[in-house]
Amino acid sequence: MSETSNIHRLNIDGKEIILIGTAHVSKYSAEEVKEIIELEQPDSVCIELDEERYKSITDGDKWKNMNIINVIKERRTLMLLINLILSSYQKKMANQFDIKPGQEMIQGIQSSKEMGAQLILADRNIKTTFKRIWRGVSFWGKIKLFYSIIFSIFDDEEISEEDLERMKTEDMLSSALNELSTSFPKLKKHLVDERDQYLAQKIKDAPGNKIVAVLGAAHIPGIKKEIYNEHNLEELSSIPPKTLFSKIAGWIIPVIIIGLILSTFSLDKDTGTDQIISWVLWNGSLAAIGTALAFGHIISILTAFLAAPITSLNPFLAAGWFAGIVEALIRKPNVEDFENLSDDIFNLKGFWRNKVTRVLLVVIFANLGSSIGTWIGGADVIRMFLRTIG
Repeated sequence: MSETSNIHRLNIDGKEIILIGTAHVSKYSAEEVKEIIELEQPDSVCIELDEERYKSITDGDKWKNMNIINVIKERRTLMLLINLILSSYQKKMANQFDIKPGQEMIQGIQSSKEMGAQLILADRNIKTTFKRIWRGVSFWGKIKLFYSIIFSIFDDEEISEEDLERMKTEDMLSSALNELSTSFPKLKKHLVDERDQYLAQKIKDAPGNKIVAVLGAAHIPGIKKEIYNEHNLEELSSIPPKTLFSKIAGWIIPVIIIGLILSTFSLDKDTGTDQIISWVLWNGSLAAIGTALAFGHIISILTAFLAAPITSLNPFLAAGWFAGIVEALIRKPNVEDFENLSDDIFNLKGFWRNKVTRVLLVVIFANLGSSIGTWIGGADVIRMFLRTIG
């Protein structure tokens, strides 16, 4: 076969490394991957996937086997939501342009097995990438990012041919989060730059003398630069520790609220009682309203109301977790809900109807309501305290 501009050959430390720059939405890329691997017969084949995305591609029953309650307990609700968004985005492209995103990665997996080459999952864990992004934005940035993610679900605008051409030279994660990258320039550091370093080191460390790496075309320039440097994979895989302020910030509001109520009680018991009532009503009511907006069960709504005033005083707890677990127990998602997940997430009606996404909405909306209730209820507690001492 004639070699194209997508093929890049490097010689490092006695190893021949062949980088294939693929288009994640191009049918031709998969054919090229197959031809190169068969021709070169490498010792190792590196693909731009981590364990999570590898399982998503190879395990068609992944959604059916998911335990939604464990997702809530392990605080993976937002991560699941992001994965659903990425999946729906890819399916949207597949439906509109009759293509299968990621086919070149699937081909890389199949060809490596056929050639007897060692398969290397060379990309960083997607959870680590998103956690590093999450730690890298401010409190208000997190809120903005969260809303951007939520509203992107219901964006029914069709992908243009121009967008498709751009996606052919972009990393799939970056393509799906392109709008967010515009709003949050720092995302590029975690989405692309750090992963270039991680991918480069994994490729360089792959066993054997001849290595083929199947990569999104957007990563090629960065990898060709970074592969000559040494990178600490452990450091790139770590989650940045919280600052001292962020560690104590979660306790500041509870300590202030409890302190103000106790102080007010010592001066005026009736006003202190009013403070408690205000705190309970604002927290409980808004968490319950959030759960109701998610069409949660009446018992889930009641759970949110009872849990919110208490969980708001403990940074390790959240009202949405309790309401979500109750919702999942009462309205347990069935196999059909998981099977319809990728279709239901496309539209507002399906998103609220599906029991899996409804549980996610209960968790998110209850937590959102409780957070708003904390600020309003806290402000009311402060107002009553100032009136008492005034």
